[in-house]
Amino acid sequence: GDARVRGQTGVLSERRGSYPFIDFRLLNNTTLSGEIGTKKKVKRLLSFQRYFHASRLLRGIVPQASLYLLDEDYLGQARHMLSKVGMWDFDIFLFDRLTNGNSLVTLLCHLFNVHGLIHHFQLDMVTLHRFLVMVQEDYHSQNPYHNAVHAADVTQAMHCYLREPKLANFLTPSDIMLGLLAAAAHDVDHPGVNQPFLIKTKHHLASLYQNVSVLENHHWRSTIGMLRESRLLAHLPKEVTQDIEQQLGSLILATDINRQNEFLIRLKSHLDNQDLRLEDAQDRHFMLQIALKCADICNPCRLWDLSKQWSERVCEEFYRQGDLEQKFELEISPLCNQQKDTIPSIQIGFMTYIVEPLFERWAQFTGDTPLSENMLNHLRRNKAKWRSLLHKQHSSSRGNDHSGQVTGSQEQTLNEEETP
Repeated sequence: GDARVRGQTGVLSERRGSYPFIDFRLLNNTTLSGEIGTKKKVKRLLSFQRYFHASRLLRGIVPQASLYLLDEDYLGQARHMLSKVGMWDFDIFLFDRLTNGNSLVTLLCHLFNVHGLIHHFQLDMVTLHRFLVMVQEDYHSQNPYHNAVHAADVTQAMHCYLREPKLANFLTPSDIMLGLLAAAAHDVDHPGVNQPFLIKTKHHLASLYQNVSVLENHHWRSTIGMLRESRLLAHLPKEVTQDIEQQLGSLILATDINRQNEFLIRLKSHLDNQDLRLEDAQDRHFMLQIALKCADICNPCRLWDLSKQWSERVCEEFYRQGDLEQKFELEISPLCNQQKDTIPSIQIGFMTYIVEPLFERWAQFTGDTPLSENMLNHLRRNKAKWRSLLHKQHSSSRGNDHSGQVTGSQEQTLNEEETP
């Protein structure tokens, strides 16, 4: 049934447990009647939300043991890393290992304290911790990319952006809390497949949100559900919590990649006209949207070793979806065909058409600060390395194929690289 719950504020939330998890074991089930066509089989299997809900409830019945089952040496290293949380070379993978897989909870507790949010909003630490555990647990660790470590990475990047002088000088405690919460929860409950997959398999969330920002709406409404369940903000006036819920939605919905041009055009207009007034809440909120969009896709702007790991992870997630689509005779989505879509070609296209335009505008906004220059330098170096790897792949394929031909996707990538 409808997994949404309407609260007193009128914003629809989703119950925990209504998540759109795609269970590969169920999809591999071959015991269904042969009379059912493959596509109908996928639709039927993907509709077993009651099973998923029950499994989530069962997994929730566990002793409330401490999350920090680490020796003092590991905790000391984690604390040392947190002292440098504002540095762009922060290694979130190492931090996640040092915190025993609790990077998101540990990071957010620290940042809420650093920014004075606990005191300002009179938050209860136990309740805050409970809410953050909910968020972290509702990410799926089996996703190579869209998991809690990605959320922690985006949150750390958001923290860096919130400290940029052009923005920091105008931010209110509410702005900062919204930015950090949105970063932490922006992909919560991600199923590891994209919106087109949910639409073509007629997933219940696609119907629920009428094929518009399906995943982003789910992330937002799930976050609202957890806020209400944890009662983190229950002590605040109703109009304050209502405003927080609405603004969280506006921020999370901005991460929909299909709206990239919409935000770029608006940002370009503001910068060209020099009419941004960060004293105004509306303009500050817009720049928080831009900051979150940057944080969400900042991987190509990280150090090569970190950036490469993220690139491999996201492509692995793409390839898993492609394998699933191939298995059930669905059209393979763009970038999801492992035989045609190579990691270098995917990354070069992503950097050229998505990342570079956004971060160049961000640097224009911040005024070419050390952080912005550092990110753009990493972006250019990483792109050059992917180009070199792509060239090696092409050379290798020509060596193995005496005809010297390249695949269609490789040829398209080369043509795109020549486009100004």
